Amino acid sequence: MTYVGRFAPSPTGPLHYGSLVAALASFLDARHAGGKWLLKIDDLDPPRESIDAPQEILRQLLALGLQWDLKVIYQSARLNSYDVAIESLQPFTFPCTCSRKSVANVYSGTCRLKRYPEPGEPYAVRVQVPKQSVSIDDRSLGLHTWNLETEVGDFIIKRKDGLHAYQLAVVIDDLHYSVTHVVRGNDLLESTPRQLAIYERLKVSPPQYLHIPVLVDKSGNKLSKQAHAKPVDTSDAASTIRSALADLGQNTHEHALNTKELLEKAASCWNPTTIPNVHDICAPNAYLK
Repeated sequence: MTYVGRFAPSPTGPLHYGSLVAALASFLDARHAGGKWLLKIDDLDPPRESIDAPQEILRQLLALGLQWDLKVIYQSARLNSYDVAIESLQPFTFPCTCSRKSVANVYSGTCRLKRYPEPGEPYAVRVQVPKQSVSIDDRSLGLHTWNLETEVGDFIIKRKDGLHAYQLAVVIDDLHYSVTHVVRGNDLLESTPRQLAIYERLKVSPPQYLHIPVLVDKSGNKLSKQAHAKPVDTSDAASTIRSALADLGQNTHEHALNTKELLEKAASCWNPTTIPNVHDICAPNAYLK
């Protein structure tokens, strides 16, 4: 099996340090395995996105030596594929007119027996989850199991405003590009059972997962573009990469002569078992307010 990994930032602003750590982990995992590393821009939510962010993210990654393989993937160019997927899932979907406020953590099935209304009436599309449990054996966090019916519930795959949901798009993209390994922050761990439910409904196997700690500020809040996290510094690429390597529990290769050599050595020595077994890590002071 050929290893295919990917990094999929949302273009809501420049790359911040927390996203860099996730990108670096994904990049090194792919390079260590001799596989491909794809870059996918998750531009599914135009109201939240920045026009300049995609090109700035690409510039930052290249400045840090993180070169992707193949052409950059933009979700906004793949909307038809998501609609095709919804059609294939139709035996398991139903229209939902519930407001977000009226829905508890686990959807109660209020609209499950509804038929699709006439055009013009707004509704979301929910997928009914199978009555079973799903599991992953995470390469860092170990075995995780969820009961889809009691812990997850039916979930939205297309919103009332017509935008496709992340949970659907990420699965369809990974299937289309034959992604075999997903490396991402453990803040996305709870999204995993929803994605596994879609894989189950489509009767295809999911990728392998490696969830890593997220970077937080001194108050324990996740670094994010929405919280105005500082853009990652690319002026001294080697120092920035070494800082991220340290946060990932890896050798920082102080004697590497340049960024290219540093990344090559880091990829050769990449060891996911030394990633800190904690939920989050405080970001370096340079990236804190």
